[in-house]
Amino acid sequence: MKASVASRLAGLVSRARELDALLADPAVTADLDNYRRLAKEHAEIAPVVERYGEYRGTEADIAAAEEMARDPQMREFAEEELRAGRARLEAIGEDIQRMLLPKDPNDERNLFLEIRAGTGGDESALFAGDLFRMYARYAERNRWQVEVVSESPGEAGGFKEVIARIVGQGAYSRLKFESGGHRVQRVPATETQGRIHTSAATVAVMPEADDTSVEINPADVRVDTYRASGAGGQHVNKTDSAVRLTHLPTGIVVECQDARSQHKNREQAWRVLAARIRDKQAREQQAKEASERKSLIGSGDRSDRIRTYNFPQGRVTDHRINLTLYKIDQIMDGDLAELTGALMAEHQAELLAGLAEAP
Repeated sequence: MKASVASRLAGLVSRARELDALLADPAVTADLDNYRRLAKEHAEIAPVVERYGEYRGTEADIAAAEEMARDPQMREFAEEELRAGRARLEAIGEDIQRMLLPKDPNDERNLFLEIRAGTGGDESALFAGDLFRMYARYAERNRWQVEVVSESPGEAGGFKEVIARIVGQGAYSRLKFESGGHRVQRVPATETQGRIHTSAATVAVMPEADDTSVEINPADVRVDTYRASGAGGQHVNKTDSAVRLTHLPTGIVVECQDARSQHKNREQAWRVLAARIRDKQAREQQAKEASERKSLIGSGDRSDRIRTYNFPQGRVTDHRINLTLYKIDQIMDGDLAELTGALMAEHQAELLAGLAEAP
């Protein structure tokens, strides 16, 4: 184990003992908020400390086996113990490294999903609709809630643009690598000669911002209200229920007209605006870090083509990790577990590589 990792683990052991003493102190337990904060910290580091204890115990077992191997009569047995102990030590060490990886503070947040049709006209809008259904079905499989915030239907179906809020435990951690350009290759229903067309849509996945993570000066935001268009009966023609927010410093524009209540649309628009500003800040930071170390996964660059859906061949290819799956029907029906799992595993491998490179 590297000296830097061992030093960090020793610090965690010391902190765990300190927390044990604090949590047993009546003066600390009397302050409920402080107690909860300390208990949460203890719960986060306790599994690592416990695993490190197993690592040290295994080191002691190996030392005992090495001593035993000096006895010719015990050598065969000792060498078997050494092989098993070293394999166990390596496995525990790898497990500890994974546990020490930096955690994304956004992983447990809800998210905003934005899908926009790109090149390809009506077919692109239809594809955007297919992508939205795919993610909605995936959310359903995970028992997450999907709330449409804003939508602009395509002339032949699908969406020119759709924004949805997805609410659920760990939603962002599973979908955060979906941001980027998605390309489809298929024969459109309107194609009479059976030619394969290529079109595209852009996906953006943004963690929902809380009240403290983004500060927005109301003076920097122009608020416009207007009459909603589209479905909704007579109501849409009678009240200015739709809301448009323009953040003047960044030029970000958010429109919400899905709800019948102007208050509800305004509330949703502010949520989306906060998420977009936070996302912009995060992508700028990632771009700065990428100049030092290129990250293949989660770059946040919307212009990157990350995945191709080829219907004639029944395949889906994620270009970032060179993964091709021949199960396009299942994937379009929301079976994304294999894709999301592979992306999360690749990201973890990148973090481990960074940890190994650290001094």
